[in-house]
Amino acid sequence: MVDSLTEFLPGDKEQKEKVAPPRRSALTRRTQPRRPLRPPGAVPEIIFARTCDQSGECVSACPANAIKMMLPADQPAGASVKPAPAIDASLAACVVCDGLLCTHVCPSGALRPLTLASEIDMGSAKVDPSKCLRTASEDCTVCVDMCPIGETALRFEGSGPPIVGNPACVGCGVCEQHCPTDPKSIVIQPH
Repeated sequence: MVDSLTEFLPGDKEQKEKVAPPRRSALTRRTQPRRPLRPPGAVPEIIFARTCDQSGECVSACPANAIKMMLPADQPAGASVKPAPAIDASLAACVVCDGLLCTHVCPSGALRPLTLASEIDMGSAKVDPSKCLRTASEDCTVCVDMCPIGETALRFEGSGPPIVGNPACVGCGVCEQHCPTDPKSIVIQPH
């Protein structure tokens, strides 16, 4: 078994160390790529991947232009994976539009038709208090103010960071989009 690329690289040891990747110990924590945030009404991811026909009908129907055709973040080089509908909530969130239009135009069944906001289950918000401005005694309320679901999904208790109300939080991402911190102190974890 090869321990590193240095066995195959020409040149002296000093040069090899500059280009060779660092060794990983058994204790190195590998972060999983973030799962895509699918549009409202999406069937479970494993079924979505097999069912979605990449027609783009949901992209066209989205009034907020939040749904984009995206490749998976962990796309291996040379793999033949087609872009699929997803939302990058940090750039443009689902606005929980009247009629939930994207869910009614999907020809493949990858998105189930929804009629009520309470039927949406895209993900849930996760707060990192160490990044939240309220932890530093700043009076930021933008995430709660902008939440289209209201205080059942996201609220404040006292002067601390927001509290996510599960299952009321539908994972639309409006809080993430409008969060002023960089990196974001509230992010959506897709279901």
